[in-house]
Amino acid sequence: MDAWNMLLQGFGSALSPINLLFALIGCIAGTLVGVLPGLGPTAAIAMLLPLTTMLPPAPAIIMMAAIYYGAMYGGSTTAILVNIPGEASSVPTALDGYQLNLQGRGGPALGISAISSFVAGTLGVLGLTFFAPLLSQVALAFGPPEYFALAFLGLSLIISLSGRALVKGVLAAAFGLLISMIGLDPLTGVARMTFGQPLLMAGIEFVPIIMGLFAVSEVLLNVESSVKGILSDKKIEWLPSLADLRATWAAMLRAGALGFFMGLIPGCSPAVTSFMAYDLEKRVSKHPERFGKGAMDAVAAVEGANNATASGGFVPLFAFGIPSGPALAVLLGGFMMYGLQPGPRLMTEQPQLLWTIIASMYIGNVVLLILNLPLVGLWARMALIPFPILGPLIVAFTFIGAYSLRFQMLDIWIVVLFGVIGYLMRKFGFPVAPLVLAAVLAKLFETSLIQSLVISQGSPLIFFTRPIALGFMLVALSSMARGMWLQFKTHTANVALEDSDV
Repeated sequence: MDAWNMLLQGFGSALSPINLLFALIGCIAGTLVGVLPGLGPTAAIAMLLPLTTMLPPAPAIIMMAAIYYGAMYGGSTTAILVNIPGEASSVPTALDGYQLNLQGRGGPALGISAISSFVAGTLGVLGLTFFAPLLSQVALAFGPPEYFALAFLGLSLIISLSGRALVKGVLAAAFGLLISMIGLDPLTGVARMTFGQPLLMAGIEFVPIIMGLFAVSEVLLNVESSVKGILSDKKIEWLPSLADLRATWAAMLRAGALGFFMGLIPGCSPAVTSFMAYDLEKRVSKHPERFGKGAMDAVAAVEGANNATASGGFVPLFAFGIPSGPALAVLLGGFMMYGLQPGPRLMTEQPQLLWTIIASMYIGNVVLLILNLPLVGLWARMALIPFPILGPLIVAFTFIGAYSLRFQMLDIWIVVLFGVIGYLMRKFGFPVAPLVLAAVLAKLFETSLIQSLVISQGSPLIFFTRPIALGFMLVALSSMARGMWLQFKTHTANVALEDSDV
């Protein structure tokens, strides 16, 4: 009852005019940040942080938190409409969302994305409200072996994401790991694969890679096929139907639960969780063959997991002052700017502020749903723009988004290079998702592997003698075995069918 009473008091404070105003500003800014490719919540919070010094702590932190989870809402828009995932967490959304848009169902996909974000985000805030002290202990149980096992589990999803092209999927993943090695060694600081170019010392930014792989390659394919419009006289639907809601509500709940619990783990970003949610939904689906071709439940799962992970990430931040990702690390800086240190002392010394922020997250989820659903029809109309107009706009916004990251021409050349690579991969049947997943997990995989082997003096048994790491490893190995078995069965069935036709 203490949590319930404190939450009610928090609502009383969060519903004050000034807190409501800045929650609304944060939600609008976060949605715009999500829609604009390349910006991202981390940069947006960092840019607005100095401006919040004139505000009291509560509205300032409420606004920055709203930008963070608002960006999770908005990130699906360009991924679904024009195949531009501005963040790694939106890549699985683009896999099926863009296919739905090509079928004239971009509006329902956007609607399901907003509803799933609301449902899963609210579930995440409920978990934050009532189980934060208990679940925060999970964050302290993670060391390098657990992080390696988690990264290994993520990489095991490559088999599922590869579909029938397993060998090509593994090669694409190996290429993703190779790309991530460019720059400085994360532990020793030794330059790797920089070819004497100082600009490559910082590595290759990930956002230009996915912009090239998805947006530019899509434009090249459309140019090749002389597409006159993004839709060719297909009937356009604006909002999801009751059938869509019935087909996706279970995916929303599963994604909410998975995303929240994975969000408790510092370093487990929404990008990792979104791929896990996509794989989970594909495994439990009665029609897994639809995935990658326009599965509405895939969009619901990915977007729900994104927002639930964002909510779950506040648990270790509030309980121990441990940010689970770059955006929350900047938000931690916002707390410290006001002389506040998240952790047990904040929960006892500033409970009113803490519960006001938590209550504002409930309000923010409602505000985001109200903002996003009416805009679905407006965004969906982008599909009616003729391709000769839309194509150059996509390329222009992609270049602007890439350049805005570091204001270097190198990032634009990376977009062009990976646009050509993505085009060739799709022409020759190489799946793109394994490359993206491998590049996302590479740094965590490498760093935690080396740290674990240092701790164990070179013994790999450390990954099987710690309970959490052992659990992740067993799940990963079983996932790989199941994927290999399904690949073998599919191959055997296809060979038998070919023999019978002969």
